[in-house]
Amino acid sequence: MIQIPAQASVFVMHESADFRKGIDGMAALARVVMQQEPMSGAFFVYRNCGRHMLRILYYDGGGFWLCTRRLSKGRFVNWPSGDGTQQCSTLLARELQVLIWGGDPSSCAFPALWKKVA
Repeated sequence: MIQIPAQASVFVMHESADFRKGIDGMAALARVVMQQEPMSGAFFVYRNCGRHMLRILYYDGGGFWLCTRRLSKGRFVNWPSGDGTQQCSTLLARELQVLIWGGDPSSCAFPALWKKVA
């Protein structure tokens, strides 16, 4: 199981992706569509057109992970969407956890982020 650190960068693609693509195809989507470097250590999240599967691409410094989650019931109906000008948006790690379980990250009441002062 991949641990998602609290400070991880998470990029979610708004449109559906072709899940016939493997690691190289998903990395190309990160580069071309999301305009991000796939080897940066960020988590790249995609969904299929049926909205019942998601994939996460992650580079851990030694190689790529391509994880798939398929819901046995229901769909990922609360997928983040942009204003039409962006191809992807960012999430916090805790919002990604909610999304993975089929929830709506925008409707969750999270406590404020803690930052050490001085």
